[in-house]
Amino acid sequence: MTNDQSSLNDQMPKNVYDLEERTALFSEKLVDFCKSIKHTTITIPLISQIIRSGTSIGANYYEADEASSKKDFINKICIAIKETKETKYWLRIIAHTVPEQKDIARILWREAQELNLIFASIIRSSRNVDH
Repeated sequence: MTNDQSSLNDQMPKNVYDLEERTALFSEKLVDFCKSIKHTTITIPLISQIIRSGTSIGANYYEADEASSKKDFINKICIAIKETKETKYWLRIIAHTVPEQKDIARILWREAQELNLIFASIIRSSRNVDH
């Protein structure tokens, strides 16, 4: 593992329960990752896509945190889940397209997966409160 990969691993939160902070850190690491990729006619659209989906995860969580109703909260969390799935897809494609970035993409993919699982748990808990 290179120093860049090691420091990225160290910076990805493992037990951060402040999801606003965790999603913001994820977005920052994703932006840094994208800045490190050589811009070509193939990578530019991929970078654009992953920046949109990856930074949207935190934005939707921030919005959910200020939701006007339970239905609005669940809707925003559901959108965040969709964005984690889309981000994982783009990370896979970038890892294929830029193989030298595969290890960093894998670290980010794992964090996106963890966020996905956390949001899915939040949805289950929110829906079970009424039952």
